[in-house]
Amino acid sequence: MAEPGDRGIVSAPHHLAAEAGLGVLRDGGNAVEAAVATAATLAVVYPHMTGIGGDGFWLIARAGRDEVTAIDASGRAAACVTQALYSGHAAIPWRGPLAANTVAGTVSGWDLALAAFPGTLPRDRLLSEAIGLAEAGVAVTAGGAEVARAKGEELRAQPGAYADIFESAGRPLARGDRLAQPLLAASLRALAADGFESFYRGQLADAIAADLTRLGSPLRRHDLAAHRADLVVPLRGRVAGADLFNLPFPTQGFASILILMLFERLGVAEAEGFAHVHGLVEATKQAFRLRERHCGDPADAMFDPQALLESPTALDRLAAGIDPARAAPWPQPAAPGDTTWFGVADGAGLVVSAIQSTYFEFGSGLVLPATGINWQNRGASFQLVGSGPNRLGPGRRPFSTLNPALARFADGRVLAYGAMGGEGQPQTQAAIFTRYARYGRTLQDSIAAPRWLLGRTWGEDSARLRIERGFDGALYDALRGAGHDLAPVPARSAVMGHAGAVLRHADGRLEGASDPRSDGSVAAW
Repeated sequence: MAEPGDRGIVSAPHHLAAEAGLGVLRDGGNAVEAAVATAATLAVVYPHMTGIGGDGFWLIARAGRDEVTAIDASGRAAACVTQALYSGHAAIPWRGPLAANTVAGTVSGWDLALAAFPGTLPRDRLLSEAIGLAEAGVAVTAGGAEVARAKGEELRAQPGAYADIFESAGRPLARGDRLAQPLLAASLRALAADGFESFYRGQLADAIAADLTRLGSPLRRHDLAAHRADLVVPLRGRVAGADLFNLPFPTQGFASILILMLFERLGVAEAEGFAHVHGLVEATKQAFRLRERHCGDPADAMFDPQALLESPTALDRLAAGIDPARAAPWPQPAAPGDTTWFGVADGAGLVVSAIQSTYFEFGSGLVLPATGINWQNRGASFQLVGSGPNRLGPGRRPFSTLNPALARFADGRVLAYGAMGGEGQPQTQAAIFTRYARYGRTLQDSIAAPRWLLGRTWGEDSARLRIERGFDGALYDALRGAGHDLAPVPARSAVMGHAGAVLRHADGRLEGASDPRSDGSVAAW
């Protein structure tokens, strides 16, 4: 639910993570320090969605200043990753050692964010809640138990410590079970003592590399040592009354901004009706077509998304391709994934929008026996054939669904918002932003209201337009009549992902919202 504050606020998809971030703010930490604490705690309490074996992206703004800092903490493919490694495979496996083919960048993002916005608290304070919860254990949520039940068969088949840690009772985790992760606690303690760089170039890196090699991953110690997070120039788009910010390639942040800029050109007057939902769905199709052609390793980009976002002529042409009455043909290739978004704002005006993920639920399924780290499968999205920007190759960055969003309003408000859910991330961001910024709904209502999803998420294949119950009944008939292949789902369905937002008003008031579909909360001070 929405909460007010003026000294600090955190929104996260698990209440313990939000409380961990707020505790850092209360102890004098800034928003970035609180975000690191939140991120580390999510790695412990939401292991099916995120972890230190995944990737991350950050947007950081300071009230009253125009610039926005963007951090790309995504990992590159191992130096030995070639087409020959996957001989006999039609595609990169979603699970197992060959799916664990890219470096995990999350921890490097924490390090770079703290270097860019240094605070006063030591690392052991930032990680204290995460370490304590990993050692003592945390109650498994209903969502976590459902993932463990649904995915257990494929995960326990992978080499490593998955079954030892996540099925220690000889069965999948159930709601209310206490999940302790002492190996992960020890890894977090090592990061606190030796520095975040030790994940890539220290004793912890030695243990990580040895486990990855032993389990059959192509990653080696020199791949970890070569990794660095990057400060990048964020993408920027303008709609009435606000500037929109997101991450450039390899993320789909470009699509998130483009959807909103195209939708604005449709001139939709009211929220929640056919014109609103249909318009955003059709704008999504236009954006996703471009995304599929061009998104991948930025080193190979032959397309400039920022130039498109700054071209009224090109934007008008794309918007003109949207039929206000009929659905365009679909599907396009879709991308699954699971994620955690979290946002923090402090009383000094610092606002953070951040996202981190292991891609699929529990990533590759490789849980490293010496460190308890669950390794991502982000590199499974590489293409084995063709020569496009997302082709497989050594040292290349794969396409990433991850994208945190941030908006700076002309009246001085700064909004950090985002969601998990692969294909659903930019669609949920569009629903939240238009409801709040264009149609005047409250921030909490904008997140809690019924949503839709074109494409797939949570690893499910679907070309249909899934839409939650709760809209006016006439909307479903109107969408079907326009040619949408509709698939209604229950209200507040988990398939729609978990969203959140934090807002800093021009006068310094802080507001946040959390998704009732999640186990999260807003913690305010």
